[in-house]
Amino acid sequence: MSDVISTAQPRYAQIKEAIRRRISSGDWPEGFQIPSEHKLLEEFSVSRMTVHRALRDLTDEGLLTRVQGLGTFVAERPPSTDVVELRSIADEIAERGNVHSCRVEQLLAVTADTGLARRFNLPVGAKLFHSVVVHSESDVPVQLEERWVNPSVAPDYLDQDFTRQTPGEYLIRLESSPQVEHVIEAVSPTAEIARLLDIPVTEPCLRVTRRTWVGGRVVTVAMLVHPGSRYRLGARFQLPPP
Repeated sequence: MSDVISTAQPRYAQIKEAIRRRISSGDWPEGFQIPSEHKLLEEFSVSRMTVHRALRDLTDEGLLTRVQGLGTFVAERPPSTDVVELRSIADEIAERGNVHSCRVEQLLAVTADTGLARRFNLPVGAKLFHSVVVHSESDVPVQLEERWVNPSVAPDYLDQDFTRQTPGEYLIRLESSPQVEHVIEAVSPTAEIARLLDIPVTEPCLRVTRRTWVGGRVVTVAMLVHPGSRYRLGARFQLPPP
């Protein structure tokens, strides 16, 4: 697919504009792997250096993301608004007049697989911090929190005592004006999740996948799993004027 582009612009700028149009039109949706540099230089009849500059500029602008060993993808952009309030599970439990407690199951460094690399816009094999925490309300498990954290944002994450503060409480102190994405799904628990939450494997669960950005950089990805019989999710917000 070739675009009609203005000859008044430098060639790298023409390529950038053509790629922008493909993204904005939906031809190249978020997460789409774009053609290789070799295919693009053939399509636009330019040098590899010209294609490389165009892709580098678009990556710097946040429209594309490069994953080492995989290629270049259309970046998943954070939303500008969100209707689910970012709150601490400990605060929610306290407001209900109950006692919050938690158990740390895992707290260690891991390497990013393909899926995590895409979510963080980092190379495959990049270092991440990983935690698994079970939150309880008056000794009844109500949330399994599995979280991955960008070490460049929270280098001391593994040194924290998350029985005294939740991972979310710790991270929010480091984040200035975060942007947050929530994806909410009904899921069936795995045997391991059912064991950690002390529920039957047949019990439906609510999973909230939360990704947080600061300044265009992904800080953390968390998966919060709640037993369906022990949790309700609600939000109150004001619609903008017409």
